[in-house]
Amino acid sequence: MTGERIALISDVHGNLTALRAVLDDITARGITRIVNLGDFVGKGPRGQQVADLCREVCEVNLRGNWEDFLPAERPQYRDPTLWWWREELRPDQWPWLRALPLSHDLLVGGRRVRLLHASAGDVHTKVHADLSPLEFDGMFANTPLTGFGPAPSVVGYGDIHDAYLSVHDGRTLFNVGSVGNALDEPIPSYAVLEGDIGGDGPSPFGLQFVRVPYDVEAEVRVAEAVGMPGLSFWATELRTGVYRSRQPGWR
Repeated sequence: MTGERIALISDVHGNLTALRAVLDDITARGITRIVNLGDFVGKGPRGQQVADLCREVCEVNLRGNWEDFLPAERPQYRDPTLWWWREELRPDQWPWLRALPLSHDLLVGGRRVRLLHASAGDVHTKVHADLSPLEFDGMFANTPLTGFGPAPSVVGYGDIHDAYLSVHDGRTLFNVGSVGNALDEPIPSYAVLEGDIGGDGPSPFGLQFVRVPYDVEAEVRVAEAVGMPGLSFWATELRTGVYRSRQPGWR
């Protein structure tokens, strides 16, 4: 199949080494358009640089839950360690992050595709791969978060760090996985949409998942050098894909 391609990335979480590896792969494939589905700050040590790079190379950046609460004057999660990631960002980045859109619609081969970070209802609501029929329907709903245009037949999102694809009743739901903190397997993932971008007539449509190995230990060394909080749990996530709440010693 030939057609224009758009790379979809999500959940970089301050992992600049992983982002650079993924961007190199995207470039090597000749893809020039990138949409970022959010959560490019927090958790990892280099949110400031990741935010700058995504602002430079992505034609669309969406607001994730971390961009929604972290730059706020008083983060809603009252964990003092969150202030480390807030202060790691420059103050001039805070308003830009908070003003990012929450969803983005486009046509690909006659299919209306909707991209968002977490759920159609709220940027802080997680929708896992084992979702119920009601949750599946909700991902295609028009809401104040998505706007009230034509309903999509394809929805892509991030947030859960777990790439998957589900098709039901002629609708396709997929998760692009995570660039910087993959938890389904500890290798960065992104997705590629292929087809007649902007075309409203039926034509071939493609969706591909890509995994890109990178130097995990290089990013861990950066986190060690800057004294990032929660380092041991985060490093284990990167190395094994085991979420911190399932690790021994997590409180």
